[in-house]
Amino acid sequence: MKTESMMSADAAVTKAGASVSSRVGFRNLKRFRMLYLMMIPTIVLVIINNYLPMFGVIIAFKKINYEQGILGSPWIGFENFRFLFETTDAWNITRNTLLYNVVFILTNLVIAVAFALALNEIRSRILAKFFQSAMFLPYFLSAVVISYLVFAMLGEENGFVNNVLFKWLGLDPVSWYAKPEAWPILLPIINAWKNVGYFSVVYLAAVVGIDEEYYEAALIDGASKWKQMTSITLPLLMPVIIIMTLMQIGRIFYADFGLFFQVTLDTGALYSTTNVIDTYVYRSFMVMGDIGMSSAAGLYQSVVGLLLVFISNYVVKKINSDNALF
Repeated sequence: MKTESMMSADAAVTKAGASVSSRVGFRNLKRFRMLYLMMIPTIVLVIINNYLPMFGVIIAFKKINYEQGILGSPWIGFENFRFLFETTDAWNITRNTLLYNVVFILTNLVIAVAFALALNEIRSRILAKFFQSAMFLPYFLSAVVISYLVFAMLGEENGFVNNVLFKWLGLDPVSWYAKPEAWPILLPIINAWKNVGYFSVVYLAAVVGIDEEYYEAALIDGASKWKQMTSITLPLLMPVIIIMTLMQIGRIFYADFGLFFQVTLDTGALYSTTNVIDTYVYRSFMVMGDIGMSSAAGLYQSVVGLLLVFISNYVVKKINSDNALF
């Protein structure tokens, strides 16, 4: 048991420590005051763009009446969520959103890492820059432009595939925009073509940053290129891969609206395999004008995405805490 004098001594030490910490904090504040002042515009921008709009979450729990406004509209609790989940399309759109995003994440990861490793082996700087630029270009194209390019390839009457490739192979033309079973293959290919360049550049930057001494030591030990890649490059690249993957998992309930709406030309015959949460909410809002249901779907996507990030990060932390995002 601690005596009264010992407890007084502990309290004095704690108070002294707090006083020293306060003085150090004040000195740091004074020392870095210009840096803190430079942070203010960014902090204000983040608050305005990212936090103030969160007020709109209440729309998901209201039946919006435009005359009464957001605050004056009546509360309906979870009715908007019930409508979203009880619709006959709920399972279909949720399944499509999840499966497509899982395929997109895995496809982009494998292809991007492979391309990053290949680009790193190109010794000509001119060729390396050319290939990087050529791969990165599709990332900047809008969904409308991509939809025209895809239509130029897959159009039934004038498309390159039907009128050139299939004719050369002696095959009959295919009505791609009436074949829903073809799009679970086509959409990942289109998505990879558009996004792989971006991920490749990110992974390539990480590969270039690896210390050359590791590879020199491996060469001295007689390690082959494959052994260097599996024992040095990939393990050191893993933290970046995990961070990029976790960031994508956070948006696994969000779909690329342009890809699923514009590229498929919003063709009704393809809804069974191309209808996702985002396109369904958009069509529901356009038909019914129900922003409450749209907000409920958005909140549902955000909450599930946040939970998945925490769960994924927890699993990574259990396996290797150094690779965790936080």
